[in-house]
Amino acid sequence: MQGRTYTADATPGDHVTVAGWVHEIRDLGGIAFLILRDKSGKIQVKFEKDEMDDDLVETALGVHRESVLSVTGAVEEEDRAPTGVEVVPESVDVIAPADPELPLDPSGKVEADLSTRLDNRTLDLRMDETKAVFEIRAEVLRAVRAAFRGLDCTEINTPKIVATGTEGGTELFPITYFGEEAFMNQSPQLFKQLMVGSGLERVFEIGPIFRAEEHNTPRHLNEATSIDFESAFVDHEEAMDACEAVVVAAYDAVAENCADQLETLGIAEDFGVPDDGFPRLTYEEAIERVNATGELDEQLVWGDDLSTEAEHALGQSVGGHYFVTDWPSEIKPFYIQDYEDDSDVSKGFDMMHPRMELVSGGQREHRHEALVEGFRQQGLDPDQFEYYTKMFRYGMPPHAGWGLGAERLLMTMLDLDNIREGVLFPRDRQRLSP
Repeated sequence: MQGRTYTADATPGDHVTVAGWVHEIRDLGGIAFLILRDKSGKIQVKFEKDEMDDDLVETALGVHRESVLSVTGAVEEEDRAPTGVEVVPESVDVIAPADPELPLDPSGKVEADLSTRLDNRTLDLRMDETKAVFEIRAEVLRAVRAAFRGLDCTEINTPKIVATGTEGGTELFPITYFGEEAFMNQSPQLFKQLMVGSGLERVFEIGPIFRAEEHNTPRHLNEATSIDFESAFVDHEEAMDACEAVVVAAYDAVAENCADQLETLGIAEDFGVPDDGFPRLTYEEAIERVNATGELDEQLVWGDDLSTEAEHALGQSVGGHYFVTDWPSEIKPFYIQDYEDDSDVSKGFDMMHPRMELVSGGQREHRHEALVEGFRQQGLDPDQFEYYTKMFRYGMPPHAGWGLGAERLLMTMLDLDNIREGVLFPRDRQRLSP
């Protein structure tokens, strides 16, 4: 809209046209106030009925909340107005009227459950708190990209329709691709490994992944956003260094650039940037520490995965972000390299928040024969992955990397109750629309 002024930029003495949604109308008899909201904030529009054209007043006060209006008039200082200024209108144009019955209240005065909010996400995003979450999400992704560029990474985009699953198994969404069976990709893992064998060497990707897991929990999604890193000529320790740097950079950026959003969410005082030097516990140390808490009904033994209860117990014990390293080979994917002196222990790692796992990564197996043998040991047919394995015969450098769940990072950063609060249009077992 030409000549439009954002409400936050309206200054006493200006003559402006502001446009947005009707947030509230207060009719006090001889005087009425309309609060107009746009992406920058809210502004009061004052109607002194005896001094204004009747049609103008009727037009403005006859609309329902959330109707879209444009208002042209003079900006005056008014200390009693919510933002210290108000517009005295000369004209009001109803651009798009709203129905009188709304499925939820964007003012937030009447709370709606999460399902209703997700069913009406466009209205939900008109609430300051919801909008703040996604403004912070955007800042996190901006900061993450900047951090990767600081690490000399090239951004890539890999296929999301594939002939085989990244890790095999049943957690695949099959699709029909011109008469052939294909799948939605579980991870960019195999493709980003191929890229470190190219002239790019060090890459990152931020994109969707798909898991056909039948979970129905507050922290699982069937379509998620994965933040991935892979680099040639680094080991798992250096990959963990990069992981920590990216996560800290995201927190730094939010602390520096999202003060208003953190205030809106009511967490500004409690928001803190993690200290550098995340503790690195071996898997063996981790299960010993979990067992020592006495929180589990049964003691963990070597080869057990960390359950949700175990993660919580360990997280409370550590008290911040941390890594678990040196996992048993049998519970890590085929592409994770084992230690030369102990094939039962892998160079895989997870990075944890006290609430949950955020990152899975490790040193990759770059030797062709060892990689193919890893397929066989996990019951996979190497021939189905020939497009991937053959490139390891043409000079694949040592490499390492990781994948970070963007929604989990946001969920733990903002202490959200449900991961779906950080996704515009979540996809889970029950939700395929909108």
